[in-house]
Amino acid sequence: MAEITKKCAVVTGANKGIGLEICRQLASEGITVILTARDEQRGLEAVENLKGSSGISDDGVVFHQLDVTDLASIDSLAEFIKSQFGKLDILVNNAAILGAIVDGDAWRASNAAAAGGDGGAKIDWNEIMTENYDLTEECLQTNYYSTKRITEALLPLLKLSESPRIVNVSSSMGKLKHIPNEWAKGILNDAENLTEERIDEVVNAFLKDFKEGSAEAKGWPQYSAAYIVSKAAVSAYTRILAKKYPSFRINCVCPGYVNTDMNYGTGMLSVEEGAESPVKLALIPDDGPSGMFFFRKEVSSFEE
Repeated sequence: MAEITKKCAVVTGANKGIGLEICRQLASEGITVILTARDEQRGLEAVENLKGSSGISDDGVVFHQLDVTDLASIDSLAEFIKSQFGKLDILVNNAAILGAIVDGDAWRASNAAAAGGDGGAKIDWNEIMTENYDLTEECLQTNYYSTKRITEALLPLLKLSESPRIVNVSSSMGKLKHIPNEWAKGILNDAENLTEERIDEVVNAFLKDFKEGSAEAKGWPQYSAAYIVSKAAVSAYTRILAKKYPSFRINCVCPGYVNTDMNYGTGMLSVEEGAESPVKLALIPDDGPSGMFFFRKEVSSFEE
């Protein structure tokens, strides 16, 4: 078993983009990082890529396969951490999908027109993005329910840490201002009475309305609906967790509009810049804030 005093971190969805860079930055701080990815070959290649980085030891990053939607895969990761490290200090829930079929060329062209100062250029998401029930359900399972399942599976190991940290990578798109449905907004913003069951109630109502074709009429977002609702649920879940485990530091963060595959390279920030804020929260002092929403490195509102 590895030396128990050395800090150990898990990053989900880490074979590329922000997740990979979070691994790089944590490992460069002397933390042993378990890089996880669904695809084993891509995960192993990512680990080899990091081993060539300056300041990272050969055993600074290890790979373990993880399909965040597979309970057996989650259990396997938990057993690996328990047997190899005995505890877990940092969990970064980064894995996420957009929940839509996207015309990447149209997205890039629309962004280029808007960035070029064309005052009349507006992104028509209905032309760029196609959403259906299967993609919507998959998005909620991946972004929200998998975050819950992984966290629950690894909590016993986090409790063994002297300074447990959970960082949930959320999004400003999940702020409540983007959900017109007043009932849902009221539940998710009622921090005092918020429960996992109430979050599930909102998610299930959204799924039912989407399936019945009444989502827009019922006040759900017009586009990126699954992504917005899933990230709003992740942010709400973060508040519940922080309240339940006051000795932990548990926060959610929007890393900004980062240039990744998910937005077809239209992001304004580099992955290095995007990873800085989740890493800062992973290393936050014991007297640091908990249960907060951060936009990059600053505390922000869950609503606006």
